[in-house]
Amino acid sequence: MTKRGGLGRGLAALIPTAPPPAPEEPAVERPTVVPDAAPAGAAAPAGAPVSPVRPVPVAEETVGVPGAQLREVAVDDVVPNPKQPRQVFDDEALDELTHSVREFGLLQPIVVRERPEGGYELIMGERRLRAAKAANLESVPAIVRDTTDDALLRDALLENIHRVQLNPLEEAAAYQQLLEEFGATHEELASRIGRSRSQVTNTIRLMKLPVKVQTRVAAGVLSAGHARALLGLPSNEAMDALATRIVAEGMSVRATEEAVAIAAAEEPTAKRRTRRISAPGVEDLGQRLSDVFETKVQVQIGRAKGRIVVEFGSVDDLQRIVGLMAPDITGRRTDS
Repeated sequence: MTKRGGLGRGLAALIPTAPPPAPEEPAVERPTVVPDAAPAGAAAPAGAPVSPVRPVPVAEETVGVPGAQLREVAVDDVVPNPKQPRQVFDDEALDELTHSVREFGLLQPIVVRERPEGGYELIMGERRLRAAKAANLESVPAIVRDTTDDALLRDALLENIHRVQLNPLEEAAAYQQLLEEFGATHEELASRIGRSRSQVTNTIRLMKLPVKVQTRVAAGVLSAGHARALLGLPSNEAMDALATRIVAEGMSVRATEEAVAIAAAEEPTAKRRTRRISAPGVEDLGQRLSDVFETKVQVQIGRAKGRIVVEFGSVDDLQRIVGLMAPDITGRRTDS
C-alpha cells in the first residue's frame, strides 16, 4: 500500500499552505471573434460564456509568513545538504523516529530551498528525511524558504503560534523546532503564548513519551497533565502500562500522579541512584528553587551526601539558568 505524508500539524500549522507551482498550459490558438460593439457597462447577453474566477486560497487562522511557504514535496525531489556536518546517526533513535513518522507523519516539517535546476535542497531535517524514506512515505511537509533572514521568519512563526489550535503533542513538536532550528528563545516563546518558561519546557518533554502514549495524547484520550505525570516513570514499558490503566479506569491526573509516586517508592533499592531521606524544609526549598529558576528542581538527600538536580530544556535554557547562578561565567546578568 502506498504511504504518504500529510501536511500535518506541529510547526506546519503556523504557515499558510501554498499550492505547488502549476505547470504552464500550452498556448492554444483560438479563432479571433470580433463582437458587436456594446455600450460601456452593458450587461453580457444571456447565455454568453463567463470566464470562471478561481477563489484564491486564504488561511483563515494564520497570517502570511514572509520568506517561507509550506508545501507537500516528494521525498525523491529532496537532495541532502552537501555541507551537513553530521554524517553518523544513531540507528536506535532513527528507528524510533521512523516508528513515530509511520504513526503521525512528520510533526516537524523539513526545511528546504528550491534548486535552480529543479527539486529542493535540504536545509534542516536530515534525520526526519531519512525516517520518512524508511517509512516509505512518498511526500512530506516542507517549509520552503526563499529568505536568509532568520529573524524575519522566526518572528512570523511566533506571531502565528497563538492563532492555531494544536493538541499537546503538536505544541511540543512546534515549540521544540522553533527553539532548536529557528533561533527562538524560551523567553520569546513564553511571552508570545502567555506561559512561563517552565511550562514551555514541560510541554517539550512530551516528545520523550513512547509512541504508544503519544498516540493517546494526540487522540485526546490522555491529557497533557496525564502525559507529564507519566514522564516520572523510569521506562517506556511502565509508561505504556500505566497509560493503558488510565484509559481503562478513567483515572484523573491526581490519581495518575499518585500511581507514579507509588511506583517510584516500590522501585528496587538497587536501582535507586540515591536513597532519599526526608528532612525538614527540603521539599519547600526545592519548590522555591524551582520558582527562582523557572524549571523543575529536586533536592535529594542521602545518608552521607545529597545533590540538587536542575532540569533544562535546551542549551539556551541551560545558559539562562547558569546565568542566574553565576552571571560572570556566561556574561549574562539579570536585573533580579
